[in-house]
Amino acid sequence: MRGFFMWLRLAFLTVMSSLLVQGALAHEVTPGIANFQRQGDALTFEFRLNAEAILAGIDLDGLEDTNAAPGAGAYDDLRAQSPEALTQLVTTAFPRLFGQVQAELDGQPAVWTLQEVEVLQPPSDELARATVLSAILTGAQAQELTLTWPKGYGTLILRQNGVQTAYTGTLQGGASTEAIPLAGGQSPSALGALLQYIPVGFDHILPKGLDHILFVLGLFLLSTRMRALIWQISAFTLAHTVTLAAGALGWVEVPGSVVEPLIAASICFVAIENILAKGLTPWRPVVVFGFGLLHGLGFASVLEDFGLPEAQFIPALVGFNIGVELGQLTVIAIAFLTVGAWFGGKPWYRHVIIIPGSLIIAFIGAYWVLERVFF
Repeated sequence: MRGFFMWLRLAFLTVMSSLLVQGALAHEVTPGIANFQRQGDALTFEFRLNAEAILAGIDLDGLEDTNAAPGAGAYDDLRAQSPEALTQLVTTAFPRLFGQVQAELDGQPAVWTLQEVEVLQPPSDELARATVLSAILTGAQAQELTLTWPKGYGTLILRQNGVQTAYTGTLQGGASTEAIPLAGGQSPSALGALLQYIPVGFDHILPKGLDHILFVLGLFLLSTRMRALIWQISAFTLAHTVTLAAGALGWVEVPGSVVEPLIAASICFVAIENILAKGLTPWRPVVVFGFGLLHGLGFASVLEDFGLPEAQFIPALVGFNIGVELGQLTVIAIAFLTVGAWFGGKPWYRHVIIIPGSLIIAFIGAYWVLERVFF
């Protein structure tokens, strides 16, 4: 029996370590974002893209992690380029890259003109680097725009600005928009906006929100008893909902250089407390509430990148939050079905599952604190 416990502990540590380290080093794929509006006789576009992945020829359609794709080596080489060098590469390759982005004004092909390239530095190497391309389409009296996003370029969120009831839509690689009225009038319905942003929130937890996944797992590991878990999850949900809404509305703004290390520290704290405490302490829900405020600011930064449709701001915000909650509940359900339901009542559960799992989570959290502060 003792040998079985040792085998189970080793298997658990091996699986968790491989998943967490692989996730920590992963280069996750995020949707491209394009904002456009009419200015005089031209349509101005601002594309926020993973330029390295597109330059490397990686097929982003349905991809979650560039490390798992052919061309990952070329992608990593491009990531190592300085912002100045990457800017030059993107500028030179622009005719080839955007020659595949077909645009029509009133049914007639339109030609892209590059205005500016800006390479943005991410807050940490865990995140993919974004490049902003400013480009224009010239069409003096055009009334409608049709855009075709190339196959292999991944997902694009397309948003219209500067008009009432502006268009907001999502394009997959190889898809085209319907004709978009440039004067406005094609905004999504409230239900449509809510449904559109539920997957965005869910996707930010599973599979892309490793830091939030670890925090939720830390809450789960303290105790498999439903009452203890409900207290913690309720406090966390209430807190991050408050700061998510405040951040999305622009009422609170905290730099990512401050929020991200604190989120990592919250993961480390919860995991260490799991080791030191043998059950739910009176202060645990209060501490979780405070950390939930930090995680909400992290969620708000995601929405800042994605943006919310002005005409349906509240439904989209609610949809994103629903997606986040569904993602968190899915993490808990997977953890419960994997270990809690089978072993949660065993006398050795704490020594074999809780303490080793919490040690791994604490190690990853501490590593992220150092990385996000000093690198």
